[in-house]
Amino acid sequence: MEWYLSALYLVGGLLFCMFIGTPVVVAFFAVNVFGAAIFMGGMAGIDQAITNSTTAVTSFALVPVPLFMLMGALLFHTGLAARVFDALDKCFGSIKGRLSYLTVAGGTLFATLSGSSIANTALLGTTLLPDMIKRGYKKHMIMGPILATGGLAMIIPPSSLAVLLGSLARIDVGALLIAGLIPGLILAVGFIIVIAVQIKLDPDAAPGYDTQRASAREIFHAVVVDVLPMGLVVFAVIGMILLGWATPSESAAFGTLAVIILAVFQGVLTFSAINKSLMEALKVSGMMLIIIVGSTTFSQLLAFSGASAGLIGYAKTLDLSPMALVGLMFLIVLILGMFMDQLSIMMLTIPIFMPLIALHGFDPVWFGVVMLLGLELSLATPPFGLLLFVMLSVSPPGTTIIEVARAAVPFILCTLLLVVLLVIFPQLALWLPELIRN
Repeated sequence: MEWYLSALYLVGGLLFCMFIGTPVVVAFFAVNVFGAAIFMGGMAGIDQAITNSTTAVTSFALVPVPLFMLMGALLFHTGLAARVFDALDKCFGSIKGRLSYLTVAGGTLFATLSGSSIANTALLGTTLLPDMIKRGYKKHMIMGPILATGGLAMIIPPSSLAVLLGSLARIDVGALLIAGLIPGLILAVGFIIVIAVQIKLDPDAAPGYDTQRASAREIFHAVVVDVLPMGLVVFAVIGMILLGWATPSESAAFGTLAVIILAVFQGVLTFSAINKSLMEALKVSGMMLIIIVGSTTFSQLLAFSGASAGLIGYAKTLDLSPMALVGLMFLIVLILGMFMDQLSIMMLTIPIFMPLIALHGFDPVWFGVVMLLGLELSLATPPFGLLLFVMLSVSPPGTTIIEVARAAVPFILCTLLLVVLLVIFPQLALWLPELIRN
């Protein structure tokens, strides 16, 4: 069978199953079973595909996924994250647009602790949105910063999606986690600039109001008691990797342990919080691991059928510069984000993208960061961007998906600008990983 017919069957069959509403997991397994029967020799091929798939979820590199999920869930259900926001709120005083700035500052800090964009967005929405509505903030000044900052958890370590991307694409997970730190912080600064410009252009968008200013003693107490202890978690997750003291798996375990220790000292570690956190981490991690099984088998079928080699050969014949090819890949991710979730996008594209990246000599860690930014943008891409619906679920009654998407546009442009900067200055992503290697 010609390579393009193989690719049409595998990729086209998968897209067709998703188009008719088949769950992602079922779609991948259906295509994999028929693909193994056709390309690998009937039942013997199916048996071999099942045997190969077990190695996908027994990789030690995937250990950080459930641990990061558990860490973020514990921060949320014990109330430690809410305490951080209360402390930061006291620090901002009565500056104009205070709650929008607080969204970015608190959301960035929580992104370094949770590893989950959905958890980050949900926390910001439930914690800050009611007060912003009460204070008379316009909708775009409420939803835009929450949507944008919620997605930071995808690129700022610890990022569960970065661990999955590294595992699927055979990228050094530790290097990929650390590579997102500087771009993530630059993006947070960019979001603050966007908010400042919006307030400058429309002062009524974030009306000022009198608030009881906390004393210097209260601010100091809040920072010392509620914010600084979180440095233990940040150090356990990021610092230990930077110093070379721990692998990503070990740092994820230390980070979870640090959250538990803080919760015990704060007196908020209850049986209910532990139970809810474990169940949440179990559900999400189980779903991810099942999808990884389908993705790995799909990648093997693309290679075994000759579709991967054919696609690479075809790419060589295209009159595209290497950067134009990367731009095309980025565009594909954005388009797929209109209809698919991030895990499905990675599973579908990584087996095709990574051989092309290797062919043109791009650094896989750099491309991983660009890919994560594309996945972050796709979270806010209409009509099915997941964060759009998370935001819609916590927004005031009568809010439409169009209003939510429009609020995200300035922050989407900010992320696109960061991608351009990464193309011009790849060391923004590569400096820290190279520092660790050396």
